[in-house]
Parts: sequence; C-alpha cells; structure tokens
Amino acid sequence: MSEQIGAAIVTAVVFFGIYSLLIALTDYLLRRKIIKSGHLEKAGILEAIEGESGTYPTLKWGLVTLFAGAGMILIQILSRAGRLNWDQGADAFLPLGIELVFIAGGFLTYFFIATSKKS
Repeated sequence: MSEQIGAAIVTAVVFFGIYSLLIALTDYLLRRKIIKSGHLEKAGILEAIEGESGTYPTLKWGLVTLFAGAGMILIQILSRAGRLNWDQGADAFLPLGIELVFIAGGFLTYFFIATSKKS
C-alpha cells in the first residue's frame, strides 16, 4: 500500500515539474517575442511588482515558519502520547491536517498584521 502511495507522489511531482518547466519556457518565449517586436510596455518586464510581495516579506515567511514548526511540535507531542496513528485508519491524514491548519494560521496572522499596518 505504501509503495503505491509513494509511486503516486513521485508521479505527481514529476508531472508538476514538467508543467512548471513548460510554463516558464512558454512565458520566456512570449516575453522575448514581445520585446523583439518593440512593445516593452506590454511585456510587463519594466514595471515594478506592486502589492503584497513588497510588504514585510521577512515577517510573512518568519510567521509561516514559526507556525509550521509549532504544528510539527504538536504532531510530535500527540504521536508520543499515542493519540495519532500515522499508519492507517481515520487518523492517517490528521497530522497533515494539523500542519496545514498551523501554516494557514501563520498566513492569516501575517495578513492581519500587514493590513493593520497599512491603515
């Protein structure tokens, strides 16, 4: 059973990698063609990237990492207490769910801090 899951994960990663490479290549070729035709304003290369990426990026990734680490610590504590079972049954995806909830909490905390600083 675990070999099938491993094979499915490897297959998904390979297809995602190929998809990402194709998107990057086609984006590059399109921008190159736009620049060669003389339409720099339409290429979107010279304009500054605005929005969320410029506001506190270190804070964002620091909070996400902090919350992800807290989720891993909670998973470890619950595993040692015998409350989580990674192998099978209803609790098989519970550690993943706990980790995703903590990561989402990190992003939400960042969002609330960033929006309160803007106003």
